[in-house]
Amino acid sequence: MTKIFAHRGLHLRETENTVASFLEARSLGVDGVELDIRRTRDGALVVHHDAEIAGVGTIAGRDCRDLPRGTATLAEALLACQGLVVNVEIKNSPGEPGYDPSDALAHQVVDEINELAWADHVIISSFDLPTCEAVRSASGTMLVGWLLDWKLDTLTSVQRAADAGLNAVHPHFRRTDLHGIAAARQMAIAVNVWTVNEPGDIERMLDLGVDSIISDDPGLALERVSARNA
Repeated sequence: MTKIFAHRGLHLRETENTVASFLEARSLGVDGVELDIRRTRDGALVVHHDAEIAGVGTIAGRDCRDLPRGTATLAEALLACQGLVVNVEIKNSPGEPGYDPSDALAHQVVDEINELAWADHVIISSFDLPTCEAVRSASGTMLVGWLLDWKLDTLTSVQRAADAGLNAVHPHFRRTDLHGIAAARQMAIAVNVWTVNEPGDIERMLDLGVDSIISDDPGLALERVSARNA
């Protein structure tokens, strides 16, 4: 059955990527939450989508204590997501402030997830394929998904994911079709699509049988799944 993930928590009600948004998503009954991880100057892993916070500066250039109140650490976010699967997206793109071309950030994320006893309840993803590969090197058991730029389709990406020993691809839903799904199934690669918000698009992804739908409107997605199971 297709699982429903709340993109950055339930930000239709609360500020995205906050403990409050994760708690709201959990109360809604989603299967999982997607969140974004960045590293501060003093090495803390915090939950935030953009590399820079308006009026504050870059996350990579600030200590954790200097970030706005309500900025969650990874540990705080996972605590709020008890009982869910959490898609931890490592934000580590070349050209962005704080980009780490080494394996250090990936290894730190894996180490902290292990220390928090969350290894069996996460899937780690990144747009940066070397980061995904570094996660796989750091852990042979954690689920790892390559988050695909919207220009990349599922069909041409599943082989690269399989060759890297990854468990999933996360394509934009508009680049996902039956051919891509079939190729992924043949290679035992899960397909978790982003960001699916309109009723017709949700229905098409359910028809394709994707493994997970990441949505800004998880309530609507849950309704569509429930209607099919009625």
